[in-house]
Amino acid sequence: MNTAFVLINAEMGSDLTQELKSIAEVKEFYGVYGVYDYVVRLEASNMEQLKDAITNKIRRMKNVRSTLTMMVID
Repeated sequence: MNTAFVLINAEMGSDLTQELKSIAEVKEFYGVYGVYDYVVRLEASNMEQLKDAITNKIRRMKNVRSTLTMMVID
């Protein structure tokens, strides 16, 4: 299983809860205070699926300004 954590900076006042819940690879997420607005944990069976979830689902959300991805190493 491949795992990544994604930090999301969203437009001010945006709520990404429903969009994040709709992504199968998202296993948990938290709204946080600070530079970033959300911490998201994703899991996928292969790197291509993980890359697709981050690039084509999370990063393309309307109210996502920027992301920082951290891949978990075993």
